Amino acid sequence: MITLNNISKTYARGGVKAVDNIDLNVKRGEIFGFLGPNGAGKSTTIRMITGILQPTEGTIFIDGINLAESPEECKAKIGYVPDNHEIFERLSGMEYLNFIGDVYGVSTPARKARLKKFLDMFELSDAAGSLIRSYSRGMKQKLLLIGALLHSPPLWILDEPMVGLDPKSALRLKEQMREHCDAGNAVFFSTHVLEVAERLCDRIGIISGGRLAAVGTMDELRSGKDDDTLEKLFFELTDDGGEGL
Repeated sequence: MITLNNISKTYARGGVKAVDNIDLNVKRGEIFGFLGPNGAGKSTTIRMITGILQPTEGTIFIDGINLAESPEECKAKIGYVPDNHEIFERLSGMEYLNFIGDVYGVSTPARKARLKKFLDMFELSDAAGSLIRSYSRGMKQKLLLIGALLHSPPLWILDEPMVGLDPKSALRLKEQMREHCDAGNAVFFSTHVLEVAERLCDRIGIISGGRLAAVGTMDELRSGKDDDTLEKLFFELTDDGGEGL
């Protein structure tokens, strides 16, 4: 579903590579967790996958389509939740969701059905008519999630999606992620909550200093050390000492 071929990103200031020659494949049917300490290159990688940033080197494919050659076709396949809550605060929640539905060409019947499903699921129905600027952080996160899922994209890219969510909403999101992948789709998400990643992910990639330090299932990452937790593996691979979590 996602293929990264020798992806690098160098920012002009200092010429330092924020992402350094990453090769990665994310398959249909899997929840892929993308982990790393702060400043490791997680968000830069995600912004390149979603087409917000252009890689300095390398090629990105979304469902076999070259992102650089067909950006609109690729982006139509993606539901993206960023790691911030920059959103149109002078719109109501429903106005925002209808705007997103218009952007992605979601039909009226499909839009009504999906809005009801997700607004009820995340307990946002009563607040949908209120201005977004009156929302709490958790409510804004729920709205971003609903907007990302509204066009029923096969690929979900979620950057810290559970930040601000109440336990019930976080559980429902995790259930939706599993159902989405069981239906042959894919989820690529980052999190600092290692216990969630360990329980939820089919495979995990750990990035450190802009490079992939490891990729695999928990069994593959343990390399025979059955008692190793993801937390222990994370610190060993990033030499982070706990900073940034």
